[in-house]
Amino acid sequence: MSADPPAGLDLLLVPPRHRPWWRLVPARVAAMCVVELQKLRHDRTELYTRAVQPALWLLIFGETFTRLDVIPTGGIPYRDYLAPGIIAQSTMFIAIFYGIHIIWERDSGVLTKLLVTPTPRAALVTGKAFAAGVKAVVQAVVVVIIAALLGVGLSWNPLRLAGVLAAVVLGSAFFSCLSVTIAGIVRTRDRLMGIGQAITMPLFFASNALYPTTAMPPWLHVVSAVNPLSYEVDALRGLLLGVPSHLGLDFAVLTAAAVLGITAAATLLGRLAR
Repeated sequence: MSADPPAGLDLLLVPPRHRPWWRLVPARVAAMCVVELQKLRHDRTELYTRAVQPALWLLIFGETFTRLDVIPTGGIPYRDYLAPGIIAQSTMFIAIFYGIHIIWERDSGVLTKLLVTPTPRAALVTGKAFAAGVKAVVQAVVVVIIAALLGVGLSWNPLRLAGVLAAVVLGSAFFSCLSVTIAGIVRTRDRLMGIGQAITMPLFFASNALYPTTAMPPWLHVVSAVNPLSYEVDALRGLLLGVPSHLGLDFAVLTAAAVLGITAAATLLGRLAR
């Protein structure tokens, strides 16, 4: 007669209960997001240092061009017009180098361990993308506080602020997935750094962050129309300043860009691990 297994061991002998995909995937996404955010709790230095650049943009560039009054802003002070663009810029600069973290995880063996788990690759990428979005939200809060201290007329409507958070998370999710996609192609930190530095400023200047699209030459206007950063800035400007915007189109483009970015990054994640 066989002896009964020790107390607690019977749990190891019972297979886990099957959960449908519509419950499994969100749970795995949330778990990956929490893991990524634990890193932020242990090291906040990056957020503090990255807050310096947007502060300089608002303090120096914004104040100077407000006095010059040379950029058409629809009757609002240029400092106010600039603030949403700097929020989008600062969050993009954080997300666009997110692939470096993935390469570090590859080199340390963490990525290989994650890929052999039952978690779908799309869930892994989505969790990391939205973790980058939460980090970007923290950065956006810092810029909003700086803008408020400078006297920028921001809206404090809770629904509008919720829309701001959504726009920042979606925009950051796209740019972080773009970075992971590039990492899956180049597979080295040095190459990723070079490409990231090469595309960040063109993406920034080819958007409506600093000036309206009506002031652009026709060819740059076309580039701005396919630049997701332009739609993020338009949404932030409409929500924070109450100026006319195209919120439906903005969020549709940001959502589609995030889904496309997650799909591309998940496809190339296995190549990065090889």
